[in-house]
Amino acid sequence: MPATATPAPVAQNDRGEARAAAFLDRDGVINIDHGYVYRQEDFSFVPGVLDAAADLARMGYALVVVTNQSGIARGYYTEDDFHALAQWMGARFAEAGAPLAGVYHCPHHPDAGDGPLRRDCDCRKPAPGMLLAAARDLNLDLSRSALFGDKCDDLRAAQAAGVPLRVLLGKDGAAMPQDACPDEITSARHPSLAHALAAPTLRARLLRCGEPLLARAGAPGK
Repeated sequence: MPATATPAPVAQNDRGEARAAAFLDRDGVINIDHGYVYRQEDFSFVPGVLDAAADLARMGYALVVVTNQSGIARGYYTEDDFHALAQWMGARFAEAGAPLAGVYHCPHHPDAGDGPLRRDCDCRKPAPGMLLAAARDLNLDLSRSALFGDKCDDLRAAQAAGVPLRVLLGKDGAAMPQDACPDEITSARHPSLAHALAAPTLRARLLRCGEPLLARAGAPGK
């Protein structure tokens, strides 16, 4: 099953209702994908990603990272290495006003590596296991949620989990997406998370699904 890295209890709103989530792939979306990144010194944030994530948080979205990490199965790094980097990354998000509700990762691969992590599983995208686990753990409303990823498998996982808004981003935020994902699984295409949040049509749709903090502040019973 998918593993978590220090999920924070921020996914339930002030009225006890399930919140919408913004699911974020990691490599290529949050950080520059240098290949099997597991050390702080190799981790570079995609320009604008932290500000864009803070924008999503202000809209009321619980921020959840969902990432395939087959480098663990391949023996390139350990679970402890991954968690240490996830802790550091989460601190940077929090400093930017974008606290992460959870970081979910899949350490498996069906063909690579040796030992128990070399197997088929229900968490490696395009399977929806990480998103479904997050929904259970964090009281998320998948029907109001969004996913931002740079691969078709990210979008397929979201579709299988019942996430309606599936945004394909360009790798490392450098250009429009190159993956030819089918239109039926792709809600929008943008170079980066920052570009996506600046697009008026997508932003309007996100605002309809999220629950902005200002709206919550004026809710009955506050």
